[in-house]
Amino acid sequence: MNTAGGDISKLVSGFPNLFIQKCDGTDPLDSYAAFKRAVEYCRERKGPAFVHGKVIRPYSHSLSDDEKLYRPDEERDADAAIDPIRTFAEFLMTEGIITSEKLEELRKEVDAEVNKAADIAVETPQPPPESALRNVFSPDVDPTDRKLFDTENGAELSGNPGTMVDLINRCMHEEMERDPRIVVFGEDVADCSREEYLDIVKGKGGVFKVTANLQRKFGSARVFNSPLAEANIIGRAVGMAIRGLKPVVEIQFFDYIFPAMMQIRNEVALTRWRSDGDTKCPMVIRVPVGGYLKGGAVYHSQSGTTLFAHTPGLRIVYPATALDANGLLRTSIRCDDPVLFLEHKHLYRQVYNKSAYPGSEFLIPFGKAKTVREGTDVTIVTFGALVERSNQAAKRLEQQGISVELIDLRTLVPYDWEAIAESVKKTSRVLVAHEDPISYGYGAEIAARISNELFEYLDAPVRRVGATDTFVAYAPQVEDFILPQSEDVETAVQELMKY
Repeated sequence: MNTAGGDISKLVSGFPNLFIQKCDGTDPLDSYAAFKRAVEYCRERKGPAFVHGKVIRPYSHSLSDDEKLYRPDEERDADAAIDPIRTFAEFLMTEGIITSEKLEELRKEVDAEVNKAADIAVETPQPPPESALRNVFSPDVDPTDRKLFDTENGAELSGNPGTMVDLINRCMHEEMERDPRIVVFGEDVADCSREEYLDIVKGKGGVFKVTANLQRKFGSARVFNSPLAEANIIGRAVGMAIRGLKPVVEIQFFDYIFPAMMQIRNEVALTRWRSDGDTKCPMVIRVPVGGYLKGGAVYHSQSGTTLFAHTPGLRIVYPATALDANGLLRTSIRCDDPVLFLEHKHLYRQVYNKSAYPGSEFLIPFGKAKTVREGTDVTIVTFGALVERSNQAAKRLEQQGISVELIDLRTLVPYDWEAIAESVKKTSRVLVAHEDPISYGYGAEIAARISNELFEYLDAPVRRVGATDTFVAYAPQVEDFILPQSEDVETAVQELMKY
């Protein structure tokens, strides 16, 4: 047995209201009775049911496997004796339900049906090579379409300026009001686990208060806390998304996303492609990310965007301001693909990136960068917390007579190549800055493409600024050394200008 205690039913016996039914999985009558009891229990709304049928595996694991190498003849013979295809046929004849002649006719019909299906499979033409490129993303909803997802220029701002937390929270309130399919869950995202306390406590709404009052407004069926298990959060969201709901889930810190990485890469991002568009898995995975927190250390400061940017089928959004977070989250929710929505913790409550409210139809398309600062001498391509750090460097460089054009990508998958190319053609010098470790990083892709496609426009090598090839340390002075600072950006630009 490879199961602790030798019985999987024992492992789940502690779940409340779980109706456990064990049966002989090789006996159709016993199996039918067990499933009938389980279905009745569920339909009476008593809770979930768990049917544990003990079965045999009468064949090798795969065509490349030979079970005779590790299973003795007596064990395989014992399994063959209770093969339900054999035993149920004997039962049907013994009970006079079917004759041996009719049973033989049935076997021939089944063989003919299987052979016909096999013939169709063999005769079916192989897919063309270029079919590999279809259904990586939705063919129906294109979040880069600026006619459908761009209301940025005409937006009218109103009310008092709010932080990134405020504008994300308000966007979720409005989108949940608009679309009843949206469900929100994660670790501590609800206001209160026990509803009876909602009237007497302030409520939590996430460790950063981003989901505050969503449970109060929309109820515990749509906003609820998950176990402390990231794989559980994403796994549950997969089922809901395939079923037709729209999960907007939270991984409490990026550093803890890795237990769910297998499901994000092999299920969430892969579902549409492996089914050739028959099935889809659209969801939004909100993740607080990044460092510059002073004390976040190795388990609260990572920025592993490169790891997920290398996953086909997964869109990645990384806003640097409250206004961008609002518009990009709204597009992410209305998108038909899985979206990794990264929220930099350091930017959550900064004063400089606050904004008045743009309205409930404010949308920013994916793949549309923002020119934060126009310049003529050098281009800085960046995102996240490096936007403002680069902007501060650009202000100092301006006093030195160096004109910097600053581009905030805003979305990493896809990114706005046209904006990058236009700027590089103008300045002829470019620096790519990001918070991830510099080696093998996201910036290497941008730098390589610039070198490949814009080489004749360059007056200097493409430079990169990033974190050291380490994790983020606890001590503040060590964290400052590890993560790229405004001064690092300034120095890199100065060196570029020497060419």
